[in-house]
Amino acid sequence: MTSRHQRHLGRRRMLFALGGAAVAVPAVATVAPYALADTSADAASPTAADTLPLTIVNGSGSFGNANVHLYIVGNQDGRQVRVTPEGTLAPIALADNGADGFTDYAIALSGSGETRLSLPRMSGRIYVSLGAKLKFKAVADANGNAALQYPAGWVSSDPNYPVVHDCAEFTFNAAGMFCNTTMVDMFSVPMSIRLTGAGDQTTGTLRSGGRAAAFAAVRAAEGFSRLVVDDTRVIAPGHGLDAGLFAKDYFAPYVDEVWSTYTGRDLTVTTNAGTFTGRVRGDRFTFDGPAQVSFARPSTRDVLFCDGSLAAPNDGTTGPVAAVLGAGFNRTTLLSNPAQPTTDPAAFYRTALTNHYAAAMHAATEDGKAYGFAFDDVADFASYIQDTAPTGIRLTLTPFES
Repeated sequence: MTSRHQRHLGRRRMLFALGGAAVAVPAVATVAPYALADTSADAASPTAADTLPLTIVNGSGSFGNANVHLYIVGNQDGRQVRVTPEGTLAPIALADNGADGFTDYAIALSGSGETRLSLPRMSGRIYVSLGAKLKFKAVADANGNAALQYPAGWVSSDPNYPVVHDCAEFTFNAAGMFCNTTMVDMFSVPMSIRLTGAGDQTTGTLRSGGRAAAFAAVRAAEGFSRLVVDDTRVIAPGHGLDAGLFAKDYFAPYVDEVWSTYTGRDLTVTTNAGTFTGRVRGDRFTFDGPAQVSFARPSTRDVLFCDGSLAAPNDGTTGPVAAVLGAGFNRTTLLSNPAQPTTDPAAFYRTALTNHYAAAMHAATEDGKAYGFAFDDVADFASYIQDTAPTGIRLTLTPFES
């Protein structure tokens, strides 16, 4: 599979409605844009079916099927939609809010065993909550259209904060199925995805004891312990920063050292567009190559969200370089390797000052792949899989304890 940092960037396109103006979210709980690959159809690609069999397997070992609640929400053709228990698409409507002011879009699992559903073409998220239902709220967006407020488990005032929940992401369209498990916002419920079709792929599986190990590793890392919320979830450090739980200047010493180092030497970044060679000039990291691109000194928040000074437009030049830089900052490989991207995972997270949250997520998985930050797909280290001729998708809640 071609490394996604070497493709035309489609990261910001994936789940646009989940990260853009189409979704109304609390001001303090903006849903981050996720980092899936380009999902546009290839001229030679087969056309996927209109629906895809979806199987839900409850292997949590801690919650019975009656205590697992499923939600499939997202967008189709610019409309906010949800999947009904019958497998049909229904538009979000303000009238869906009940007397408590929230919708009830929960899909119950079968009384026992596996639950089989039909997934229509759409982009969205599959949420699971354990022990209690989630409170999604239908609201009017800036254009007066019905939209949906999503859970923000990293915001203590969110009504879903006490509920154990998590999600997987997907785009299913004529080009195929593109999906991932994610820890970009937080980590709570261990789950894996199996995708069958032209191939048979699985991603997201935690190693034995992986959930507890991830919680323990983040709790033990200096400056990260406040991100662990009891045994409910671990909040990603970017959201922790916004909530006052993580230092706003955490990455400043590393950023300063990168800026100082590359004032006097070259950093090369190789992308599908070609190789870019950069130095810091006048406090901007400027790269020459197929095009000239430059970046202001990023803040810690820019690094953690891969945004701001490290924002990656879908332009084929600035975007790919920004993605590689974002990965290099989070993995702290920019000083040890002047030729990016670094592709040896043994070189990731080796410094005392690094993204210990992302490191813990990767260490917890069987294959070392996880979505610990938005550009974790650089060099293909994200828990992402795709198939242009899918025949089925299987989401498994894996053991909480083992």
